[in-house]
Amino acid sequence: MEGFTKEISKKNIMKKILITGGAGFIGAHVVKHFVKKYTNDQIINLDCLTYAAEPKNLTDVESCENYKFLKININNAENIDDVFKDHSITHVIHLAAESHVDRSIENSIDFALTNVIGTVNLLNAAKNNWSEDRDHLFYHISTDEVYGSLGLKGSFKESTKYDPKSPYSASKASSDHFVRSYFSTHNLPVVISNCSNNYGPFQNQEKFIPKVISSLKKKEPIPIYGQGKNIRDWLHVKDHVSAIEKIFNEGEVGETYNIGGGYEISNLQLVIKIIKVYSELYPSGYDYNQLISFVDDRKGHDFRYSIDSSKIQSMLGWSSKIKFEDGIKKTIKWYVEEN
Repeated sequence: MEGFTKEISKKNIMKKILITGGAGFIGAHVVKHFVKKYTNDQIINLDCLTYAAEPKNLTDVESCENYKFLKININNAENIDDVFKDHSITHVIHLAAESHVDRSIENSIDFALTNVIGTVNLLNAAKNNWSEDRDHLFYHISTDEVYGSLGLKGSFKESTKYDPKSPYSASKASSDHFVRSYFSTHNLPVVISNCSNNYGPFQNQEKFIPKVISSLKKKEPIPIYGQGKNIRDWLHVKDHVSAIEKIFNEGEVGETYNIGGGYEISNLQLVIKIIKVYSELYPSGYDYNQLISFVDDRKGHDFRYSIDSSKIQSMLGWSSKIKFEDGIKKTIKWYVEEN
């Protein structure tokens, strides 16, 4: 399997690309992009349609000849193996995951099952069904939260030691390690990316930015953990999709790439910024700042995330393009006018 250790092949053979979690927030954007751009490849969207999925976001690709949807849970090893056999899967973009930190604190077992066991099921199916004479890739998409928490200085590099603080990040860290182990043990062609906080259309309403926008629409309290000083690096989902595409096509097997938006802001300052943009878009004379409400801090709340994207920038020529001011304005308009 010597060929698996080299740069990902660009053979002109039709790919059968399995995208897991394709009805979710990031997944829907990835599916739509790949279906529309790679018309000579078959895109198979596998999703078990949990609360976080929204099939209507994929209506404009449902009739495309190169698109197929499968309602299957990655926790079912036998079903996953059948998918690889029945559809001759050649490539995987693995996005399916339980992703809400608060939920992981209340119910960790679902995160262990989906994020860890589900990933292992996919790895086993790939290992058992792929051969040396075909172009293959298992692309595992993960989070910067596996690295733990930062102080006011420094950024996460690909070499940063893992130090997950929540059950969610622990489950993703475990899945990352399993993916790397299959590369080392079985020579499975894998690549991993760890991204910062995504925002944009299609995101579930329980996530921070959609929740803030929903609260503004309804003039309800905007809950902010602690004193709102926790800092996140925000990445527009379309920039993330462009990075995923770049890694999928040009990434080096066995490598990890960090993907960040390069826009750090505290939760409180983010809410204030969203309020300002919202008030400009929909002037009413109402003081939305009075909706800001501080609540008890979350258990194990990481203080700061910051991504160093220099590796993907230098090796693959990728960089984020969407300025936060433009991205957040379009995001607010989508949730108000189209959702």
